[in-house]
Amino acid sequence: MLLDTASLYFRAYFGVPDSVRAPDGTPVNAVRGLLDFIARLVQDHRPDDLVACMDFDWRPAWRVELIPTYKAHRVAEEAPEGAGVDQEEVPDTLSPQVPVIDEVLDTIGIARVGAAHYEADDVIGTLTGRATGPVDIVTGDRDLFQLVDDERGVRVLYPVKGVGTLQLVDESYVREKYGVSGRGYAELALLRGDPSDGLPGVPGVGEKTAAKLLAAHGDLAGIMAAVDDPAAKLTPTQRKRLAEARPYVEVAPKVVQVASDVALPAFDPALPRSPRDPGGVEALAERWGLGGSLRRLLSTLEG
Repeated sequence: MLLDTASLYFRAYFGVPDSVRAPDGTPVNAVRGLLDFIARLVQDHRPDDLVACMDFDWRPAWRVELIPTYKAHRVAEEAPEGAGVDQEEVPDTLSPQVPVIDEVLDTIGIARVGAAHYEADDVIGTLTGRATGPVDIVTGDRDLFQLVDDERGVRVLYPVKGVGTLQLVDESYVREKYGVSGRGYAELALLRGDPSDGLPGVPGVGEKTAAKLLAAHGDLAGIMAAVDDPAAKLTPTQRKRLAEARPYVEVAPKVVQVASDVALPAFDPALPRSPRDPGGVEALAERWGLGGSLRRLLSTLEG
């Protein structure tokens, strides 16, 4: 089981009241919500391995270089050139909780994995590619639908309400909802565009049109080949818009497709049955008032 950790703690933050606080008054709603999420996931699905995949760079420069608008609307403060990562716009009371989440997961012994210059999606893509058995990806980000693969047992568990209600996303779901296979989802997304990620898409090509173009021409390469073929079945408007969007279409696949070859540190993905550092867990529970949420998770892991 691979967790898109930031996706889950953002959901926890907005789903758990900020009146949930540590003894010193610091909000811990995202921390406690995430712990409850993980406990429920382990209880319901009993994975052998569990990896909390992290955004070590939520807006990699190599993606921005290709499409400058990539996540630009979410930048709170730009880092000086060559000096770190742009600061993401995050609620004031969430930012201080992220280091607590990191410390709690590390102390429990839940593998927390990221890589410099890569997003959690890329870590998930790499670990999915390496997997020798079935993979459940838990995320609220539809971009990861591109990894769904029935033949390899790769599916997405997409939270509908908390993590108690999850939409199981397999190939039939993607095909029924979007008209493409899991592998085709990334090409659909880049044609359609995605305002939440700052991807412009091809003007005038929405989701349904993108699906029809992919069905008619096989893949993105087939669509662009049709633009240059006077006999191909494209409307004059489609041909014009796709031709004008060629510079975007040429670079967008590298931005939209998750990486599958990220160099990752060595780690133990096995689901811990007991905390790595019991004393540390106890100290964190007291310091941050994690109470029932932490106890529930530890009890579920032991079970």
